[in-house]
Amino acid sequence: MVMEAFRYAMFCLLVLMCFGERLDEAAVRAVGAAQRDWLLYVARKTSVFAFWPAVTKHLFRGRLKTGLALRRRQKELFLPLIDARRERKKQIDRGAGVALPTAETTFEHSYVDTLLDIKLPEEEAGRALTDDEMVILCSEFLIAGTDTTATGLQWIMAELVKNPAIQEKLYNEISTTTGGDQEEVSEEDIHKMPYLKAVVLEGLRRHPPAHFVLSHKAMEDMEIDGYLIPKGATVNFMVAEMGRDEREWEKPMEFVPERFLPGGDGEGVDVAGSREIRMMPFGVGRRICAGLGVAMLHLEYFVANLVNEFEWREVPGDEVDFAEKPEFTVVMAKPLCARLVPRSRS
Repeated sequence: MVMEAFRYAMFCLLVLMCFGERLDEAAVRAVGAAQRDWLLYVARKTSVFAFWPAVTKHLFRGRLKTGLALRRRQKELFLPLIDARRERKKQIDRGAGVALPTAETTFEHSYVDTLLDIKLPEEEAGRALTDDEMVILCSEFLIAGTDTTATGLQWIMAELVKNPAIQEKLYNEISTTTGGDQEEVSEEDIHKMPYLKAVVLEGLRRHPPAHFVLSHKAMEDMEIDGYLIPKGATVNFMVAEMGRDEREWEKPMEFVPERFLPGGDGEGVDVAGSREIRMMPFGVGRRICAGLGVAMLHLEYFVANLVNEFEWREVPGDEVDFAEKPEFTVVMAKPLCARLVPRSRS
């Protein structure tokens, strides 16, 4: 299935970004299994502890025991990788900042490196993060960036399969920018492709991976558009409905990347919400998704290279179906199936 390939590719990339080490497939699969087991446990087994935790933690001791075992498994897998970066940092510090010789599988920077530099000034005179805290943060990093980006990528590619004229227009932009003879579209190349960016933005408008951002709470009584929101009220933002609002978008249920080009009804729309909030796939404001820049880069890079390498065609008898299904993200109820035809090189 296309989605499984997307998810695995995205997870491999995030593991590399997190730990700074290119792991073999067996190691990546082991980390992925530990992450999946933890995510399913949290989603299905922990809501009961929100009610009278002093009591439920005793009534459901078996569930707590399972959760602790899953955390231990993550720690067993993550700590050797974290310790390797810690030791590498010590060697660099002893050498007064001189870079170490780097193996082919080891990268210069990683998310773990930033965690090793963190000091908590409010606690114990600037203590470093504990191993348990490092494991939790690494787990959150991998969870937050894998399914969300893979889901967005699947929706965008499904639209390109269903709209071959849009796919061809995108391919022409890629060929014109790269000269048509490059095997890989580089990061520098994608910054020169306005239609590519428009395709990604239209995909996020039409199919945001999350239909709600994390809920917020009103800090004080507030009136918005004639409605009173009392202090302490939980506020949810309907992300998908914003992008499908007929008062804001022309033909909102159609996939039209041109709307984000000059003269379109989405010209100048900023997904960060700094100018006008008409779509917010990453949330907005102080608690906007910290991974916005990385997610946009990954989506643009993957879409460009997938279209550059293959023509994506619909499979007769297995047509694209845009019905939705809520999981960790909102995914295609019928996963994308496509026929990939290799592009010929000039």
